[in-house]
Amino acid sequence: MAKDDKIKKAAALRYDASRNAAPVLVAGGRGAVAEKILELGKEAGVPVVEDPDLAEMLGAFPVGKEIPPELYRAVAEVLAFVYRAGKRFRGLGG
Repeated sequence: MAKDDKIKKAAALRYDASRNAAPVLVAGGRGAVAEKILELGKEAGVPVVEDPDLAEMLGAFPVGKEIPPELYRAVAEVLAFVYRAGKRFRGLGG
């Protein structure tokens, strides 16, 4: 494992179908910045999905922009997972 593989990476997305055609990258970073993104997300109750490869790919794009079409499928799978997990959680009285 290369040293760079051990550095934490994080990306945060927002999707508002009434405002955007695709999810928007609202934050991205590595190391301490990634840790802060994860900390703030957890504090805000935002679901966190660990996918280092996707975080790496998202980190290559500018914050504030919609994700590129090449990433639609990967992000759609994450969003579907989060939606299903949220439904199950609410069904348990959460």
